[in-house]
Amino acid sequence: MLYQTENQHGGDVYGGGITLDFSANTNPLGTPPGVLEAVCRALPRLHRYPDPYCRRLVQAIAGHEQVPASSYILCGNGAADLIYTYCAALRPRTAVELAPTFVEYGAGLAQVGCRVERYFLHQAQNFDLDERFLSFLEEKKPEVVFLCNPNNPTGRLIPLPLLEQILQYCAAQGARLFLDECFLDLTEDGVSAKSLLAAHPELLILKAFTKSYGMAGIRLGYCLCADSALLRRMASASQPWNVSSLAQSAGVAALAEQDFLQRTLALVRKERRWLTDNLMALGFWVCPSQANYLLFRGPRGLREGLLRRGIAIRGCGNYSGLDDGWYRIAVRPHEENEALITAIRQFCEERSLWQ
Repeated sequence: MLYQTENQHGGDVYGGGITLDFSANTNPLGTPPGVLEAVCRALPRLHRYPDPYCRRLVQAIAGHEQVPASSYILCGNGAADLIYTYCAALRPRTAVELAPTFVEYGAGLAQVGCRVERYFLHQAQNFDLDERFLSFLEEKKPEVVFLCNPNNPTGRLIPLPLLEQILQYCAAQGARLFLDECFLDLTEDGVSAKSLLAAHPELLILKAFTKSYGMAGIRLGYCLCADSALLRRMASASQPWNVSSLAQSAGVAALAEQDFLQRTLALVRKERRWLTDNLMALGFWVCPSQANYLLFRGPRGLREGLLRRGIAIRGCGNYSGLDDGWYRIAVRPHEENEALITAIRQFCEERSLWQ
């Protein structure tokens, strides 16, 4: 748990007064009923320790991802757990990450004393990563590269050909690529890099049930990598019961819910467009997201103003490369999205920012 330190993430709705949460990018349809039923069926077994090898879950993931169960998969207590065990296992001296991007990469690297170089993305290019990044890698020569696809908070995808070029650089230089694909299932056009795993043992792909299946509260993630020695080192940096029995049962059930994901994608596609149009109509710059969340530039004080109305959004001032005028919102069901836009419009009118 956090102790006497500020929470850097969204999703903290426990302080009271929050009725709508746009700060956490989880599935707008919630948790699949089949997952909830699986958790209930697992409750009578709580007196037992969880399976330390996650046997059923690993087999289910292997079938879903079409990778070898015996050597490619390591499960963890959410994606963040695996970020920290990866850093602890490798203990790199130098790393490269994007700016802006998910803050836990830098936090995990800081814990092992790693120097982090940041490659800044720019609004004028829609925060896209391009081939100029390869020159940056040549200059900095990192031991590890951290990438998020789609990137958080921008929602922009990295083309697979560019990822292949980055992997070729890593292979040639003896570097590693940590690729976070936790939001990829909630994009229409995203292509996983898992087809590159066998040829590139320097690649590790991070996945999670948190966003796709609305399971943030149960904490379950996994990673895919052809380097079994690295996975053993990561496991040694963790503890044997870090994936609960409830999480294991929920994960097996979730992987059978592919129709649920298709319904989610249809909702996200429609509502993301609606939110984008309405935010732009208010005069805000909106990053053209390909994921289930939107980054936009708005008036300072918007987050606090919405909190007073019982609505939580993610202020992005703690992302490197952004400031207090940047915000991220999740794509939610239409009624909630309407309530958000109405509240933002009211805030702007009260602040005399209406154009």
